[in-house]
Amino acid sequence: MTTMTAEEKEAALARIAEEIKVCLRCELHKTRTKAVPGEGPADARIMFIGEAPGWNEDQQGRPFVGAAGKFLDELLASAGLHRGDVFITNIVKSRPPGNRDPLPDEIAACEPWLARQIEIIDPDVIVTLGRFSMAQWFPGERISKIHGQPKRVGHRLFVPMYHPAAALHQQALKTTVLDDFSRLPKYLAEAEALKRSEEAADEPPPQQMGMF
Repeated sequence: MTTMTAEEKEAALARIAEEIKVCLRCELHKTRTKAVPGEGPADARIMFIGEAPGWNEDQQGRPFVGAAGKFLDELLASAGLHRGDVFITNIVKSRPPGNRDPLPDEIAACEPWLARQIEIIDPDVIVTLGRFSMAQWFPGERISKIHGQPKRVGHRLFVPMYHPAAALHQQALKTTVLDDFSRLPKYLAEAEALKRSEEAADEPPPQQMGMF
């Protein structure tokens, strides 16, 4: 677990963002307009990880600013949260041409960036949005089967959810996505309880005073 101060965390995330903007690790740097490192507070308790930037994100260099982003804002509001409360990023930091699916080598190239972001922010809950980000922590699973079901890894909960864009394309999924997001406060409370129990377990037992 990181012991950085808030200022150190912010500076570290800013350095990563600058490195991502000039990254040449995969072929996507040849076709992108702007890389999209992600955004949000360095001490966010929830981190959302989508799949890849789309056209709007590529133009602005910010995650989830198109139609799916507006729906994400609505979903956050339904859970009593705001965009400024959470950190939002993708497993791939540059837009694949034509919004195609990210390729394995592109995901692998971006993996170190994502790992560093997670290490610095140290969120209590990580929500994967869509099947490609889900596959990083739930390999071989189907999102239709496990969506909304958290998995504990240490003190952290990973929660697989449908990508907001999926609900925009399939209206039948909208209620499902809203239901999953409505449980975010519950997941946060569970993660907080896990963290407290781990911290308590790490504390040395109180020393008993001898009688003589």
